[in-house]
Parts: sequence; structure tokens; C-alpha cells
Amino acid sequence: MSFLELAKVEKTYPNGTRAVQGIDLAIEEGQFIVLLGPSGCGKTTTLRMIAGLELATGGAIRLAGRDVTLLKPSERDVGFVFQFYALYPHLSVGENIGFPLEASGVPRDEREAMVRDVARELGLEPLLARRPRELSGGDQQRVALARAMVRKPAAWLMDEPLGTLDSDRRLEMCEFVRARQLASKVTTVYVTHDQEEAMRLADRIVVMSDGRILQDAPPLEVYDEPATLFVARFVGSPGMNFVEGEVREHANGPRFHPRGAELALAAPRGARSGPATLGVRAEFVRAEPASAAPAAPAASWRGKVVVDEYLGSSRSLHVDTPLGRVVARGHADAASALGEEVALELDLAHVRLFDPANGRRLA
Repeated sequence: MSFLELAKVEKTYPNGTRAVQGIDLAIEEGQFIVLLGPSGCGKTTTLRMIAGLELATGGAIRLAGRDVTLLKPSERDVGFVFQFYALYPHLSVGENIGFPLEASGVPRDEREAMVRDVARELGLEPLLARRPRELSGGDQQRVALARAMVRKPAAWLMDEPLGTLDSDRRLEMCEFVRARQLASKVTTVYVTHDQEEAMRLADRIVVMSDGRILQDAPPLEVYDEPATLFVARFVGSPGMNFVEGEVREHANGPRFHPRGAELALAAPRGARSGPATLGVRAEFVRAEPASAAPAAPAASWRGKVVVDEYLGSSRSLHVDTPLGRVVARGHADAASALGEEVALELDLAHVRLFDPANGRRLA
């Protein structure tokens, strides 16, 4: 049995809205799991059911060998970080951080030492005597993090805890959260819609949409081997390029024929004949001036540059082609003029095919 397990967990509200639709999730002790998805996908509702702030309307939740499905939050031994601080306004920063320790009966001297320790790591020592209303939003969020992480519960549950921080402080806090989690080995479930945050933190990313789990895998696998069109589109910046077409059998194996183009590409072995959507990441599309490319068969993949996006370490070219808009990632010094005609070449080792009817990956 896993340390934290959700079995066929559902949440249906009185108005009939099905926020979570019978999900299964198994988390081993000490893992850092990120629930990733757009607003309204069910990730926060799932986290709140684990915490006991929402009661599941179906299925079971087990934590550390106990069925906690119907237990109160105080009976579950979890540390929860809300998206919007939820600090006690009448307590000082130090008292807010130490509150869960005091509630657990930790002696005062030990409690104060633990508070100082986590406050020092988060740069909160000069603020320990202040009240929450005297702090900025970012500082209040750091206090909320410190309060959850000052002790070692069975699990840490975090609902977009870094959403109010600026980019530099967010990166710093990501490093702190991950370092403290690795040191303490506390099982952690973290909710975010920020894919970069998910990639940076997670042992496993659980991508959700419409109350369902679409993929549960390590970050590299979610990025390189997306299970569905939705995952391929949502994960990555930019998301995958997509080209509509069909797979046809040939004497030398299946080939993908883009709609409205002459060029056919080798398809992965085992790909069945029929309609298909080709997906490829921008970094596996190379663009070069059309004048330097062969006249055929690359001509069917030619297009005009409509956006030349300089990203510092690289450059993204947005190219309008007969197959639709395609984004290519190239060297930072390889600038292109708007309107310039370019030829596109795909790295076939990184092409993925999807069924356009149900969105799932093909073989």
C-alpha cells in the first residue's frame, strides 16, 4: 500500500458540478508530487479533499496506513499552505510560525529554536516581532510557508504557495521548498498552473483536466512523451506544434501525409493507418533561409516568418505555412526578417503522433 493513496475519489457539488471524477493516485513516502493544470481542472479540490477541507463524495483517501476520508483536518496530521496566506492577524510573525508547534505541545525553548531556524532560512528573522498587516504580500506568503514547514507532519499540502511572489523571489522559494522537502523527506503534494515550477520541483507531475488525471509521470516523460494532445499543448513554452494529416501504409513502413502538402514523413513503427495529428516541439524544428534549402521536397514545408522572438539564450521563429503556424527554436544570433521565406526541417526522432478523435498518443 502506498503512503498516500486516492482510490476512485470523486467530488460532486450540490448543483451537480463534478469537480473531480473518480481519480486514482498512489504516492510513495517522501515523494514530491505536483498537480498541474489550468484553473478549474480539479487540482485544488483534490488537495483540499486530502487535507479534509472538502469531503469526497465518493472513493477513499488513505494516509500513512489510515483511512482519512471522513476525518477532520486536525486529525490528519498535514501541513497546509493556502494560496492566500491565512495568517492569524492578532499574532506576531514568530507566533504565527510557531502556532502548529504550540498546538502539538512542543516545549517553548524547543519551539522558539525551531521557529528561528526556519525564519533564518526564509529571511524572516528581522520580521519575527511584526504583525501580518505590517508585511508585504510576498512576506506574508513566506510566513505561511514557514508555518507549514516548521514541523514534520505526515504530508505537506501546498496550494500555489508562490503565486504572489515576483520571479526572483519565486525561484529562491522554489529552491528552499525543494531543499527542505528533500532534507525532511516529508511527502508533499503541490498544486500549480505554472509548468516551469512543476518541472523544477516535482518527482512526478500529475496533469489534470476536467476533473481527471491525463498523465502521471516524471517531468522529462511528461515533456518528451505527452500522453494526450492536451498535455502536449499545455506543457512546454511554447506548446507542441501540431500538423493535421493521416498515416498511410507504404512498402517501407507507415508514413505521415500532412493535409494539403506533398511531403510525407516516416511515421513511428506500429502507427495505424488513418487520421492523425503530428506533434513536434519547437526545439526539434530547424528553420533556414529558403534560398539555402533544396527546392524539393522541402518546398511544401516553406513559410513566411511572422514573429521573430528573441529569448536571450535562443530565438523562436513563428512561421506561417500551408500546414498552419509552426514555431521553430534556433540560435540566438540567427535573426530573420519579418516576411522572410524559410524552409522547415523536423527531427523525426522527436515527432509524436496523436489520435485526433480522442486526443491520445498513437504508438
